[in-house]
Amino acid sequence: VARGADLDRMMAEILGKKTGYSKGKGGSMHIMAMDKGILGANGIVGGEIPIATGAAYSAKLRGTEQVTLAFFGDSASNEGTFHESINMAAAWNLPIVYIIENNLFGISVDIRRVTKEHDLYKRAEGYGIPGEAVDGNDVYAVYEAVSRAVERARKGEGSTLIECKTYRWQGHHVGDPGEYRAPEELAAWKAREPLVVLQEKGLLSDGEIEEIRASVEKEIAQACKFAEESDYPDVSEAYKDVFVDIAASV
Repeated sequence: VARGADLDRMMAEILGKKTGYSKGKGGSMHIMAMDKGILGANGIVGGEIPIATGAAYSAKLRGTEQVTLAFFGDSASNEGTFHESINMAAAWNLPIVYIIENNLFGISVDIRRVTKEHDLYKRAEGYGIPGEAVDGNDVYAVYEAVSRAVERARKGEGSTLIECKTYRWQGHHVGDPGEYRAPEELAAWKAREPLVVLQEKGLLSDGEIEEIRASVEKEIAQACKFAEESDYPDVSEAYKDVFVDIAASV
C-alpha cells in the first residue's frame, strides 16, 4: 500500500481471483507487484531475505541507484538465511536496508524466550554494519531512520539493520486466540498505536483520526466488493506463469 499498489488487486489476490496481482495464484502469502518494485511476500519464514539480498546485488552489478528494503519479523532474524544474507551484504557493501518488524511473537513463541539479547539490532555489530532500533509505532521515527539508511546505501556505503519495535495485536491467524500474551502488555501497546502517537505529537486531532478510519474502512469495503465480484481463474490457467521442472515431469 505504501508503494502505491492497487488495493482492489491486492484483495482480489487474497481471494484467489484472476484480477489479483499474481492472477490468483499467489494468495496472501505470495503477493507481489513487480510494476511497483515489490518482489513479493514469501510463505517461508526468512525466505524473502536472500531474495532481497540478490536484488541488491543486481542493483550493484547494474550500477543503478536502486536500494532494496527487506521486511521480516523477529523470528525470521533467528533463521540462517538472515545471517548468511547480512554477511554477504556487509562483505560486498550491497545497497540494502534490512528491517526487522519486532512485534515480539512468532506465532506463539515470545522472541524474548529464545534470544539472549533482546535488542535484535545489535546483531549488526557482528557484521560490521550500522544497527539502529526505533519506535515502530512512530511513523516519523521510522521514516527518518530508513531515510538515513537509504541515503547511506545510495552513496555506496553499504547495508543497515533497523529494528522497529512494535506489537502484534491479534493472534497469528484467525484461529489463534493469542492467549499466550499478557493482557496488560497488550493493553499498553494498544494505547500507543501509530495514530495515537501522532496525536500525542500534536499532528492529528480526534476528528482527523476518525476521518482516517472512515476513509480506510471505505477503501477496504470497495476492495472487498471488487474482489468478491471478480472471477476465479479458469482451470486452463493452472500451468501458466509457474515454473515446471521438465526433467522431473518426463
